[in-house]
Amino acid sequence: MSHISFQTSLLFAPLAYALHHIEEHIFFNFREWRTRYFPDNNQIPTEAVVCLLMAITLIYLILHSTRRSTATALSILIFLMATQVHNVLFHVGGTIVFRDFSPGTITAVLLYLPVNVLILRKASEEGWINWRSGVILFLLGGAMFWPAEAFGPPAFILAVLCTWIWIGASWAGARATDPTAA
Repeated sequence: MSHISFQTSLLFAPLAYALHHIEEHIFFNFREWRTRYFPDNNQIPTEAVVCLLMAITLIYLILHSTRRSTATALSILIFLMATQVHNVLFHVGGTIVFRDFSPGTITAVLLYLPVNVLILRKASEEGWINWRSGVILFLLGGAMFWPAEAFGPPAFILAVLCTWIWIGASWAGARATDPTAA
């Protein structure tokens, strides 16, 4: 896959969400498993959750396609670290800790990990990140994911809005310093 760009590699993320959702909610019942071990703090129907994740990812993709910037590249990477990479830790960790298969573990390991390794590799090859910033993005993704798991969707929504504000501010700053910037 050496000919795939960072921008193109990002297109695998929405597909991974769809397939992950099929495992969690068509083949198995993730919501039932989750409520056995965690508070039921997310009343959003699972179909709506996958649609929202895919829509938000596509918004990030459009923002990055429209204006390739550090803010757009890093924002989508933070979002993917939160929604896919930390999700792997959640499923695998839950399966190990509770000794009970967490629906979603299969696609988390077989799709989320390889897709995100590809995306991070392409981001690195194109100079958007280095190993140090990759670690920071992973930590920031965790700062988005784990509070949302503990307290529900409002924590996650706030984090997404913060990245969109960052993108907007970076674009406004670019226009202020470069009047030809789009």
